[in-house]
Amino acid sequence: MMKNNSFGFLYEIIILIIKNCVIIHWIGCVFMDDTIVAISTALGIGAISIIRLSGNDAIKIVNKIFKGKNLEKVASHTINHGFIVDKNETIDEVLVSVMHHPKTYTTEDVVEINTHGGIASTNKVLELCLTNGARLAEPGEFTKRAFLNGRLDLTQAEAVEDIINSSTDKSLLLSVNQLTGSLKNMIINLRKDLINLMANIEVNIDYPEYEDAENITIKLLREKLIPIKNKLLDLLSESDNTKLIKDGINIAIVGRPNVGKSSLLNKFLDEEKAIVTNVEGTTRDLIEGSIIYKGIKLNFIDTAGIRKSNDLVESIGIKKSLNAIENADLIILTLNNNEEIKDEDKELLKIINNKPYIIFINKNDLESKINISNKLNSYICYGNTIDNNGIDALKNKINEMFSLDKILIKDSTYLTNARQKSLIKIAISQIDEALANLEMHTPVDIVEIDIKNAWNTLGEIIGATYKDELLNELFSNFCLGK
Repeated sequence: MMKNNSFGFLYEIIILIIKNCVIIHWIGCVFMDDTIVAISTALGIGAISIIRLSGNDAIKIVNKIFKGKNLEKVASHTINHGFIVDKNETIDEVLVSVMHHPKTYTTEDVVEINTHGGIASTNKVLELCLTNGARLAEPGEFTKRAFLNGRLDLTQAEAVEDIINSSTDKSLLLSVNQLTGSLKNMIINLRKDLINLMANIEVNIDYPEYEDAENITIKLLREKLIPIKNKLLDLLSESDNTKLIKDGINIAIVGRPNVGKSSLLNKFLDEEKAIVTNVEGTTRDLIEGSIIYKGIKLNFIDTAGIRKSNDLVESIGIKKSLNAIENADLIILTLNNNEEIKDEDKELLKIINNKPYIIFINKNDLESKINISNKLNSYICYGNTIDNNGIDALKNKINEMFSLDKILIKDSTYLTNARQKSLIKIAISQIDEALANLEMHTPVDIVEIDIKNAWNTLGEIIGATYKDELLNELFSNFCLGK
């Protein structure tokens, strides 16, 4: 029998061999020897604009157009006052931040020029950077370089975009949690468990005489794989709330013409967003607005009154209303308290029957003539849009239906987009395949293939393995200066 330290060395060699079976993103990384530039602030009139450069020649390029200290000699992470000049013409008074690699966002030399926030001066500074050797950055290229240079993994790169797009405190906190690496760390640990299994399988197959290695049996593989699968299932389940946190709840307000849909929208938004008249068919297109409730964005859509109509424009609006119902997360069906249920109302109840819905019986300040089934009582709220009666009850019903009070994101790990969820589902199916093969007493070297596939799939989530097309698609959604 070999000594423990000899086996340890062999174990490390096996792990390296397995790792080399896939493309690791830092192996053969593309060396980016050009320098990119972009405007990193919203273009318009404001206090300041920031033009950002990244690359080997970033400092050299800016130094050519900067009148002040020699930027190639200043200390890293300093702010330097001076002027941007074009030959003998002064363009703007600026502050220039110089940051030497590797302690920068991209791990390359980075320079940020803070100019006054005028459109003309900002564009002129950008133009001078381009004419002196920089290349205009592609959308998201700064973050792409941060990923390719090992500064961020893919989940953290996606979190950067999510932070920019966050519209609520909860969505911001969710994105910050991911940026700090909570998901990355979980995936790394799960991949470590899988690679340990693969290494032990290899030792058992090729070096059965070594007693130092854990004896891999079908029973042991099951005991090791099932907890990994359960962790992935928990991650998938806990991430069901992610869409609510990031995108909010899409709520379509529907009903016949003149039942108070637009008035209800205005009350939710606390503004006169939709035109309200006594004329049926006033709303002919979708009118949208949002509020923040319990830390979640509620996206309301006021739809055209649904009825049979020969009016071409109104018919188009009705078709859009039906599409809004199909795509909504929640329907608020508005009915008149002072009218009996009509055939159009019954038809709408059939249409929304398979969707989450609340019935709002409006105009409860008038004599009640409505005849509605007692079976629907748990879905009904009464009120009116004159004195806001029933609006709080509606909000409470939304809170109850979506458990908004229970959505906690502090110290939680979530999957934040369809790409991540899809890969987790694939990894689960690959582990299921391994478990099924174990049930059929398939040789462990065949089972190892399924385990390795799951390990590779999880690697795609954090970018340990990836395809160039994925990066191009992912970073193309970023704004230009990020």
